[in-house]
Amino acid sequence: MPELPEVEAARRALQEHCVGKRIVQCAAADDTKVIDGVAPDRLEAALVGRTIAAARRKGKNMWLVLDSPPHPTFQFGMAGAIHIKGVELSNYKRSAVSPTEEWPSKYSKLFVKLDDGLEFSFTDKRRFAKIRLIDNPEVAPPISELGPDALFEPMSLDDFMKSLSRKNVPIKSLLLDQSFISGIGNWMADEVLYQARIHPLQTASKITKDKCETLILCIKEVIDKSLEVGADSSQFPENWIFHSREKKPGKAFVDGKKIDFVTVGGRNSAYVPELQKLDGVGMMASRFEKKKDKEEDNDTKSTKGRNAPKPAKGRMKATQGSSNKAANTDDDGNEDYEEEEVKPAKRGRKQSTKAANAPTKKAGGTRGKEASGDDQEAEEDAKPAKRGRKQAEKPAKGSSKEADHEDADDDIAAKPGKSGLKQPPTKAKSLPTKVQDAGPARRPQRKVRQT
Repeated sequence: MPELPEVEAARRALQEHCVGKRIVQCAAADDTKVIDGVAPDRLEAALVGRTIAAARRKGKNMWLVLDSPPHPTFQFGMAGAIHIKGVELSNYKRSAVSPTEEWPSKYSKLFVKLDDGLEFSFTDKRRFAKIRLIDNPEVAPPISELGPDALFEPMSLDDFMKSLSRKNVPIKSLLLDQSFISGIGNWMADEVLYQARIHPLQTASKITKDKCETLILCIKEVIDKSLEVGADSSQFPENWIFHSREKKPGKAFVDGKKIDFVTVGGRNSAYVPELQKLDGVGMMASRFEKKKDKEEDNDTKSTKGRNAPKPAKGRMKATQGSSNKAANTDDDGNEDYEEEEVKPAKRGRKQSTKAANAPTKKAGGTRGKEASGDDQEAEEDAKPAKRGRKQAEKPAKGSSKEADHEDADDDIAAKPGKSGLKQPPTKAKSLPTKVQDAGPARRPQRKVRQT
C-alpha cells in the first residue's frame, strides 16, 4: 500500500518532470467514488490551460500547485499511483498497472497531457483513492487535520517525549494515527518498531527516553533508505522485517529469528518476540487491553440475547403497577382494559379473583337484611373453586365497558360453589336477568344442586 515513501516518490517525479509546464488536455473518469465533490467535466475545465507551479505532499496526500486556484489533490488510498509516460517509476504491489498495458490505463481516474507532449495519469484499481478540487488544500480537510509530516516536519526528542507521555495507547496504534504523525502506515510502523526493538503493544507513555530517541532515528532511517531506492520494495535491505511480514505464521523469519503476529488497533502487526519485548508496565497494559477487547466481544455477542426479553419484563411490571386501577375502573376505563389484555396468565388469575371478590361483598351486603343464612351461602358461592378458575377468568376478560359494575352480581351467580360442579352454558347466561329481579331467584339454582 502507498505510504509516505511511495507518495513522496510520486511527488518527486512530478516535481522533476512536470513543473513549469502547461496542461493542454485533461480527461477525468466518470467515477464519483474517486472523483470526490466535483463533476468530471468541471475538474477538466479547471485544469486545462493552467501551469503546474509545484508538487506538494503531506503524509499520504499530494497536491499540484497551479498558477491559480483551485488545485487538484490526490489521496492515494490503497492502490493509488502516479504513472508518467516514458518515465520509469517504481510500482508497489497493489498498484497493479503494468507498463505494457494500454495507455492511458483502463484504471486511469485522471489523465493529463502537457504542452511539451508529456503525459501522466493517476490510476486506482481498488477505487479507494480520492481526487478533489480545493482552493487552498493546506487549510482544508483532510490535509488540515494531519499531524506533522514524518519526513518534512520531524519532531524533536523533547516534543516527542511530551506527546508520548499523554498517550496511554499501544505505540503501534499511535504511529498509525495520522493526526499524531502523518505518513506512517502499517508496514512502516512494523519496520521502525522492529528496528528500534520496541514491542507494538508497548504503552506509548511508558517508553523510556532512550527508546524514544532510538525510535525517532529509526523513522528517519527507514524513510531515507526507502527513498534512496525510489520506494522500490524489492530493493529494501534484506534484514528488514518487511520482506517476511506477509508470510504465514510459523514460516516467517528475519535474520534467523521467528516472526510472530498480533492485532494492534485492528491491524495485523509483525514483530520478533526475541527482540521486541514488553516491559512490566507494558505487559500489564497489554493484558488489560486484551481482556477489555474480550469483554467487549462477549458483550456484543450477548447483546441480542439480553435485549430480547427486556420489553416483555417491562410490560409485566407496568401491568403489576396498574392492577390497583383495574379494581376501581370508571365508566371510561379504556387504559385499564388495555392493561388487562397484556397481563400474564398466572398473574391474571389472582387479579381476576380479587376483582370478583370486591363486588361480591357489595352484593352480599344488599341481601343481608333478608336473612343471615343467605349471606353465608352468597359468600360461599362468590368464592371460586379451583376447578372453576378458568371460567372466572373468561367472563372477566370478555366483559364490556357497560357491564363492568352492573353485571358484577351476575358473574358471581354464574360461578360454581364449593362442590365444583360445572353449570351448563345456557343456564349460566340466563341467570343474570333472574338475579336482578329479587333475591329468591337463587332458589332454583340450589334445587338443581340437590338433585
